Order: sequence, then C-alpha cells, then structure tokens
Amino acid sequence: MKTKNYYYSAKRGLKYFINTFLLWIFSLSALWFTGCDGDDGYPEVDGQNPVLTLTTTHIQSGVGRTITIEGSVSDKDGISAIRLECEDLHLDKTINLIEIYEKPLEAYDLSYKFNIQRDETGDQFTIKVTVTDVGGRTVSQDLLVTMDGDFEKPVFTLSPDKNITVLIKAETKFNLRFSVSDDRALDYVTIEIPGIEGFTSLRLEADGEKTFDFVERITLPNIEQIYNVTITAVDRMGNESVAASMISVSEMPDFEKMYLADVATVKELNSDVFGVPMRIERTGDYQYKANYYNQQAGTKIFFLPQKSDFSPICFGLDPEDNSKLTDDPETAKPIVLEQANIYYEITFDTQKSTYSIRTYPIAEAVNPIPHTYGSTSLDTWGDGGSWLQEFYFGYMTSNPREVERFTQDKTNPNLFYLEESLFLEAGTQMNFVIHNWHSDGWWNYCTWRVDNSAEPEIFGYYGKEAKYTNPAWTKPDHVGDNWAKPAVNTTGNYKLIFDAHLERAKLVPAN
Repeated sequence: MKTKNYYYSAKRGLKYFINTFLLWIFSLSALWFTGCDGDDGYPEVDGQNPVLTLTTTHIQSGVGRTITIEGSVSDKDGISAIRLECEDLHLDKTINLIEIYEKPLEAYDLSYKFNIQRDETGDQFTIKVTVTDVGGRTVSQDLLVTMDGDFEKPVFTLSPDKNITVLIKAETKFNLRFSVSDDRALDYVTIEIPGIEGFTSLRLEADGEKTFDFVERITLPNIEQIYNVTITAVDRMGNESVAASMISVSEMPDFEKMYLADVATVKELNSDVFGVPMRIERTGDYQYKANYYNQQAGTKIFFLPQKSDFSPICFGLDPEDNSKLTDDPETAKPIVLEQANIYYEITFDTQKSTYSIRTYPIAEAVNPIPHTYGSTSLDTWGDGGSWLQEFYFGYMTSNPREVERFTQDKTNPNLFYLEESLFLEAGTQMNFVIHNWHSDGWWNYCTWRVDNSAEPEIFGYYGKEAKYTNPAWTKPDHVGDNWAKPAVNTTGNYKLIFDAHLERAKLVPAN
C-alpha cells in the first residue's frame, strides 16, 4: 500500500509541475503580446512613426477667405488623431479618426477648410499639423499662411458703355476714358481699336499701383463706321479683366434709351451700384419724357444717351439760345431746376433740339401703394379682414417674413429709403426685390420687380390683383418677375432710395 500511495503521489506532483509550467509559458506569451499593443489595445505592426505629407507648406490667402489644409497621412499601426493648431488664428482642431470611423485608419486624406476672419490683422501665421498613431507616436509639420494672396481680377470702376454713338462733326472726336483698380497690384493695361488710321495698340505700364486712370481724345474719320474698343487690365498675378465697347460713328440716331444725370462728375456717374444716371421714358421717335422729383432748389441736370460719361453726347441748353438744346458736351449748359420739393416733367426732341418744362405738386403724384404706409390695414388671410396686420414694405432678399423696412420720407410720401446703409463688398452680386412684410410669408401683395436683373433701371409694380393696387394707378405690369441682381464694383456703405411714383430706385455711396 505504501508503494502504491507513493506512486500516485509522484504522479500528481508531476502533473502539477507540468500544468504550472504551461501556465507560466502562457502568461509570458500573453505578456509579450500585450506589451506590443498600442495605447488603446490595438496590435502594432511596425512600430514606426506616422508619415505626413502636406500638399503645400505655404498658402497665400487674405482676410475673409477660406483656406484648405490638405495632405496625405499613413501609418501601418493605425492613425488615431490629427491636430491642427494656430493660437493667433484661434485654430485648435482635433480630428479624432477612431471616434469618427470607430477604428484607426492606415491611410487618410486630410482636407480641412478654415475661414480667416475679416478683422484679422496679421501678415503671416504658422499652423502646426500633428499626426498621432495608436502607439502614441507623433509627427508634425508646419504650414505657413501668408496674407498676400491675389485672387481677384482687376475691376473697371469706369469704362465706356458697351455701345457708344459718336456724332459726325466738323471734327469727329471721342474721349476714351477709363479707370481700373486692383486689390493688390496692377501690372499693365492694353488698348486696341482696330481700323483707325494712325492709332496703334497701346500697352500702358501700371507699375504695381492699385489704381490706373486714363483719358485721351481720339480723332475719328468723318464717315459712318463702327469700331471695336478692347481694354484689357492685367494684375501682377496674371488675373485679367476686359472692357469691350462698340463705337458707332453716325448722324444723330433715334436712341432707344435716354438718361437724366443730376450729378456733376464722371466719378459720381460711376460710383453707384445702379440708378445713376436715371433712366427716362422714350415716348416716340427722337422724343423723350423725364419725370423727376427735385428735393433741393438749384439742381442741375443733363440728358445722356450713354451712362458712364458726359461724353461723347450730352444734351443741355444751347449757350447761344436757351430755348434750344445742344448735344455738344463741351458747350452744353445744365437745365437748372429752381423749385424744391416738387416734381418736374421735361419733354424734349433730340432731332429738333426742342424742349418744354412743367411742374406738378407731390399731391398729384400717383403711386400704386394700396394702403397708408405703416397703418394696420393688410388683410392677413384675404378673407375680408378677420385679422389685419401692419402694412409696410422694403428691401427683401429671401422671403416676406424677412423684410428690411423702408422709412417713408416726411415731405414726399412717394419717397422711401433704408435708414441704415448697406455694407456691400466688391464682387458681390445682389439678389433682391422690394416687397411688403407678411407675418406668414405671403407673396406679391405689394411688390416691385425690375426690367433687367443685371442692370436694373425700372422698378415696376408687380401687383397681380387690382385689390392690391391703388385704384388711381393705371400702369400695367411692365417688368415681369425679375429680381434685381446688380454686381458691386467697390466695397463700401450704400444708401438705397426708392420713388414709388417714378418707379425708380438708386443705390449710391452713403456719404
């Protein structure tokens, strides 16, 4: 019995030794594998640092612009996060890939957009891009952002109209005048007018200036002819803009459009977004009618068939006979409107050089507005008046719930304007109509549209039902459903003014 017990005791001891040895081997193996995992328990492959390749290490930008931080990232162990830092730009962004994709990625294409604030004052900034893998290893690169980017094309703040008429005279002359500006630096300007004997193409150096002005009198042959003018402005980065005009040399034509200018300078003719000079009515062959509200006594006016300049044709008083008109911009005298706060009506014939003037009071100036402005009179549901709300209208860019209210002039109830000026940046294309406010966003109760979206000249009443119109207003809808979409050339504050009797509006510098 003792021998048997000893045998079984030795057998159990050997089995215990073998089990203990196997457990020890397993523990060492588990410890070895655990020691090669990443910080979050992900197994490592090569234990190498991540690889970061930025698309560029230098971005040229500017205030208010969006930059894109781009590059490729790779790591065989797995990328856990990418951090973007720049204290001066208030940028501190971590892209947590494990959180986004629920696992680390071996490869990732970085593309992060960041907007530089408009009030930023620095000249250059450094963004640190840091990549971290699952093992906690990191790699970083610096991205330099400088504020010297040039993305904008030069802008013609003054250029000849697209179509210009030069009248045949004893000496037929055309004043070529233009102004161009660039937000950074202009390089050169070229002028081409094929077909004029003695005029060669010009290349004018701008020497890195931000503005360039040009005026030159060109003598044309005294024969009916058409010339194409092409002006090209190029900045230092190669961005270019083209102004093209067609000059028709002829006897006095029957102009389809005519304008009233109540400003004194070419700069004022061109500093508006729209509305200056003011489009007037063509009533027949060579015949026109201008209705105009005169706010100040002594206003001086001319009539122009082109919008950008007082030349080559300007209709004003003949200095040798004030009962007649002349078309010569060098000798024409202005028509002076002596009475304030009254409407003028001027009719004239460009072929006969005759004109006549009459006035009428504000009380006789009819407009289409259906209710007293600011009164509780708008029928909300159109059911006969179960709920009336305040009636007003104004500048609208989205829907009738969001209308920037006009202020009505205290002297002339036909005249409206925005109390606060509009800040508009160069390059902006506007998109608006004049519309009444409605609590539930109903459309076209009392609204005005334009004749031409890009170059609005007439703001016609767009009321579709007679009950939404002053019964004394008899003009039909003559503009269509066109929103005003003029382009802004110069950054600044602008004043919007609207005359409901004249169906004219203007957006001019707020100074």
